[in-house]
Amino acid sequence: MNPLLIPIQQFVDYAAVRPEHIEQAIPTLLAKARAAVELASQDDRPATWQLVVDAVDSASEPLWRAWSVAGHLNAVVNTPELRAAYNAMLPAISEYSTWVGLHTGLYTKYRQLRDSAEFSQLSPQRQRVVALSLRDFKLSGVELKGESREAYATNSDKQAQVSQKFSENVLDATDAWSLVIHDVGRLSGVPADVLSAIKDPIKQAWTLNLKMPCYLPVMQYAQDRELRRTLYHAYATRASEQGDKAFDNSTLIEESLALRAQEAGLLGFKHYAELRLQTRMAKGAQEVIDFLRQLTEKAKPFAKQDLAELTEFAHTSLNLTDLQPWDIAFVSERLREARYDYSEDEVKQYFTEPRVLKGLFEVINTLFQVELVEYPVSGWCPEVSGYAVKTLEGRTLGYLMIDLHARSGKQGGAWVDSERSRHRVDNEVRLPIIYLTCNFAGPNGGRPALLTHDDVITLFHEAGHALHALLSEVDELGVSAFSSVEWDAIELPSQFMENFCWDWTVLQSLTAHVDTGAPLPRPLYDKMLAAKNFQSGMQTVRQVEFSLFDILIHRQLQGVSIADVMSQLSAVRQEVAVLIPPAWHRFPHSFSHLFAGGYGAGYYSYKWAEVLSSDAYEAFEEAASNSASHRQARASTLDTETGLRFRREILAVGGARPAAESFRSFRGREPKLDALLRHHGMTPIQAPSQP
Repeated sequence: MNPLLIPIQQFVDYAAVRPEHIEQAIPTLLAKARAAVELASQDDRPATWQLVVDAVDSASEPLWRAWSVAGHLNAVVNTPELRAAYNAMLPAISEYSTWVGLHTGLYTKYRQLRDSAEFSQLSPQRQRVVALSLRDFKLSGVELKGESREAYATNSDKQAQVSQKFSENVLDATDAWSLVIHDVGRLSGVPADVLSAIKDPIKQAWTLNLKMPCYLPVMQYAQDRELRRTLYHAYATRASEQGDKAFDNSTLIEESLALRAQEAGLLGFKHYAELRLQTRMAKGAQEVIDFLRQLTEKAKPFAKQDLAELTEFAHTSLNLTDLQPWDIAFVSERLREARYDYSEDEVKQYFTEPRVLKGLFEVINTLFQVELVEYPVSGWCPEVSGYAVKTLEGRTLGYLMIDLHARSGKQGGAWVDSERSRHRVDNEVRLPIIYLTCNFAGPNGGRPALLTHDDVITLFHEAGHALHALLSEVDELGVSAFSSVEWDAIELPSQFMENFCWDWTVLQSLTAHVDTGAPLPRPLYDKMLAAKNFQSGMQTVRQVEFSLFDILIHRQLQGVSIADVMSQLSAVRQEVAVLIPPAWHRFPHSFSHLFAGGYGAGYYSYKWAEVLSSDAYEAFEEAASNSASHRQARASTLDTETGLRFRREILAVGGARPAAESFRSFRGREPKLDALLRHHGMTPIQAPSQP
């Protein structure tokens, strides 16, 4: 009767899950998992793979599947009842995770297994599972004693609760804000499809909100400067003392940083950054800082040039002599239109959601020789679509559930998560089930949903994450992609996939004008390509700003006040940024990646992995260049042979070996920064002179 208690091999009926099912299922599954750990840890129990690892995995897999479903529903169809059920179970889940990590008996069994004669007979995957488990036990405080052990358990529980509350405040603050406009003249310049989506035909009013399908086009196109300022202020002060104080995250940021510093100290590390980097490719916080400052040195001259051009254009063409942050998106779009003679709204007409999905699936088919076939699912809302991922011979590899549209009660942003990972148990292979979630504008007035080119890039990005799990050939849960690939390499497949959104052949398959059905014209593509690196300097230093702020606040020896957090951010901006926001801007208060999304001391991973992904894509450019030289024609980067090698060396192996080894196996050498700089138009030949 409870859809969360079905066997792990069966499909969850998402439409049937109710809040009470979560509160019933989790205690039941926790008890079973806890009993399995206790049994496996008994002194007289042999330390074998089957009796330790298999036994615990088999009991805990249904628990983590049920909790993953609960967490996903909490993020995509959030209701007061669902939130209450999720929060009611969160302490028990946190306590169990901490209990397992601190379980001396289970840790002893893993050590005995490592030291046993059986260990040398285990497969390389299983040996790596044992090695990573022993590392994670130590990082989970298993060797702590007495008061330190109790303090660690308490700390872990508090961190989970603080993270959840931070996320709730951002969601609630975003959902709570709206602005009703009765005079459509104030919305002059905003695209018609956006106006239609926010119009109340009965009241003849337009309700603005802070979700991206509304917020971004208003900031880009609304001619009313005061309206742009109003939205900018609301967005920039979400979940802070500058906005609705009911959702203020100030104290939660302080608590989070204090708890993280305490956790690091308990485990014998100088600071939280040092602790987190134990499981990363980067060897230490200073290496990360040096990497970010090297990138700043390369990018900042271009960023200064970008801003100088924007300021000059605002003055000469728009009569704006005091360029403000709420003008940036608007002026940038006008400059883009003037310089490259096209607008994002013009491009959007060619990217209908059905066509983009069809084109994405064709790209995946060409590169990796798999098909995505529609598959009936009982989703959490009617617009969820399901697909089976199959080999060309018809063998099913996994299942993908896609939810693309923004709505009330749905967490903002885009992400991929899993209901379950690939796992071989005896002769049975349990296939992965993956969620792909975005927040695009939905269909409107009988017309298909239209995506911006940035939306398309986001979709390809998330598809890369999904493929990392769906194309896995890893048999063991402990080395699946999402459980063990180093955090600063996990973005490699996703950022790699973004590159194909600029390939002419790919764009032909992705586009069909919403009214005429015509594909993207070559002249418009050429303009888009010319504009590809428009303001890439400013965009790069912005990402470096976030990353450097993150690593520096997590290098503190103890917790810091919110005033010190803002002071650190200000210092980073003085070093890195070319655009300095107003003093009332409260960016950290809604920075969910850091305080609710697992990226604390790890936001640099986006740029770190972009070095890897750009270098990896260069292999496809080289294949295209070789092909073109033989045919005397420009070739697509959609090269199947290189794609299959990427699948084999990167996607299929997950965390079965260190990411650095996987990259070297694919590329034949260490990664280089060159391709990233070239892809962003920041090469020495193009470097502007220093102002």
